[in-house]
Amino acid sequence: MLSEESINSAKILIIDDEPINLDILEEILDNAGFKNITLTSKPEEGVKLYFENEFDLVLLDILMPEMDGFNVLKAFQKREKYTEIPVLVLTALNDPSTRLKALKGGARDFITKPFSAMEVLARIQNLLEIRLSQKQLNQINTILDFKVQQRTNELKDTMFEITHRLSIAAEYRDNETGMHIIRMSLYSVEIAQQIDFSFDQCELLRHAAPMHDIGKIGIPDSILLKPGKLEEDEMEEMKTHTLIGAKILEGHPSELLQTARDIALSHHERWDGNGYPFQIAGEKISIMGRIISIADIFDALTSRRPYKSPWPVDKAKEFIAENSGKIFDPKLVTAFFEVFPKILIIKDKFQEKY
Repeated sequence: MLSEESINSAKILIIDDEPINLDILEEILDNAGFKNITLTSKPEEGVKLYFENEFDLVLLDILMPEMDGFNVLKAFQKREKYTEIPVLVLTALNDPSTRLKALKGGARDFITKPFSAMEVLARIQNLLEIRLSQKQLNQINTILDFKVQQRTNELKDTMFEITHRLSIAAEYRDNETGMHIIRMSLYSVEIAQQIDFSFDQCELLRHAAPMHDIGKIGIPDSILLKPGKLEEDEMEEMKTHTLIGAKILEGHPSELLQTARDIALSHHERWDGNGYPFQIAGEKISIMGRIISIADIFDALTSRRPYKSPWPVDKAKEFIAENSGKIFDPKLVTAFFEVFPKILIIKDKFQEKY
């Protein structure tokens, strides 16, 4: 319910070329307790005021020289959301065609001169109650939208945190400290930015990338933690971590989980079709999986493992270059080398803590 104070505080613009009419209307409104009244006898100035201020009601004369009320209404329409500000037309013309033209031009109500103070106030009151109620509703909706967005962001952040921690758990099973998933995720984002991924796509990749090896949770310790080279049958079982990861992540409409599922399934496919689990080739491989492949392998090569020492950076670069068009998408290899200075900064910043 609107208070009398809120109605009396409404901002009202009056446009009438006759100063006496302005004086009469000002006195009527002033005696009724209205506090924010703006008057002008120049329609061009009235239009300027309309665009520069957030009025709650306009009282508009029709018969004015140079720019009549119909042209003022037409000018009002150039303002975005102009229909939210009601216009009450006041005129000596009382023919149906004038009334219809004013209403079609955007006026909300129509009153003829001479008018009684009581009728003017009643019509003003009605229009202001609608206008102010709508403003109040818009404010409530804005607050609700903010709260919904805030809650949505909190839930999204929580989901990101949970998936990140699950990824760390999987890496710990693989004798990693968790720095690997941070580095390779950030490498991936640098490559993605270089090929013009949007900010949202890069954020999605950054959060999905850590789950690329989540399927290793399902690999037996005797294989996963074996310090030496795997036997052929052991390697075949190790390869199933892609399928296990996809199984863990599938079945939910979340874009994050769907992307993570595609990455888990495709990051060991090769550009030439000799990868696994499905031996698909070229651009049939998920673009996210192709990006992760470069980032993951570069970091694996240059990191210490129980079964190997880290490769020198130059040797790892050489491996990536030699396998462009074989293991890796050539376009992404080019992007990787273009951002390589940034890759090295990330590598130095997120070192393992043994």
